[in-house]
Amino acid sequence: MEETYLLDYPGVRKKILAGGSGPLPHFPTGTKLVFHFQTLLDNFERTVIDDSRLAGRPAEIFVGKMFKMEVWETLLTSMRVGEVAEFWCDAIHTGLYPIVSKGMRLIAQGKDPLEGQRHMCGMGNLFHYHSTGFPELDELMRTPQPLIFIMELLQVRDPMSYHRESWMMEKDEKLQTVPVLHMQGNALVKQKQYREAASKYKEAVLLLKTVQSREMPGDIDYINLGRMIVPLELNYCQCMLELEEYYEVIDHMDELLEKHKDCVKGYYKRAKAHAAVWNEKEARRDFNMVAQLDITLANGVKEGATMDETSDDHTDKHHHLFGRWCQAAAAAAT
Repeated sequence: MEETYLLDYPGVRKKILAGGSGPLPHFPTGTKLVFHFQTLLDNFERTVIDDSRLAGRPAEIFVGKMFKMEVWETLLTSMRVGEVAEFWCDAIHTGLYPIVSKGMRLIAQGKDPLEGQRHMCGMGNLFHYHSTGFPELDELMRTPQPLIFIMELLQVRDPMSYHRESWMMEKDEKLQTVPVLHMQGNALVKQKQYREAASKYKEAVLLLKTVQSREMPGDIDYINLGRMIVPLELNYCQCMLELEEYYEVIDHMDELLEKHKDCVKGYYKRAKAHAAVWNEKEARRDFNMVAQLDITLANGVKEGATMDETSDDHTDKHHHLFGRWCQAAAAAAT
């Protein structure tokens, strides 16, 4: 039987269409809510604007993570799992719905939800904001009005029960996650699961770069975060060497050595990658940098250079000797 009542929230009315199961869940910050929804105009025809079932996948929001439609968090956290309810929301709560709807539609089409909003001047963004590309949504922007949302709460997932994306984490949580990912990567390397290990190292690097991006360049925290990134980048590139992804190594080490010009292991890994793709000049240059930065390796690199001088113009012999040169230099740097 339908039940109509007011939520303790101005401008919202709720009607339960189908009861859920169990008690009302607990909704701590970061809780993942998975749900289906329909959006209807508050007119005689009850015109349907959006239906997540037609998009083929349910919607998701995270409690306390500044979702544009704040009222949706209020609606969903009043529901039990499996419950279906109809909510009437006054225009004071629906002003941003056209923007939210546009983003969801683009995601359903496999597109970037911010499509068209980048690289625009202020006036361009203002115009874009008032033109969603969907006539029915543009009308809602011109004339804010009450909307009806029919929602079915499918899942309530505790913050610790799913993999949390970096944008959901606070700074301290990101920093605490990094050593865990580092250890997981090391364990995977021991099992020779290099692709999986590389993924762990890369995730840790991205977390640190996200934190670093909020610091002032040159400040001590910014510098320390940069130093924390170095061993993770080196581990990632070692995995890429094992997987023979040599150009990936070169690209990453180019970026790292631009900032850390005294990183011996960075030159060494880039040298190995250059040698693997027969970039002879670049490999020699990097192996020589290894020798200059670490005097204990100089003799091994010089030995390799002497071996290379015996090469002639015959391509096969030249490549063979170059390979021996790289092996000698690499052995010295190991």
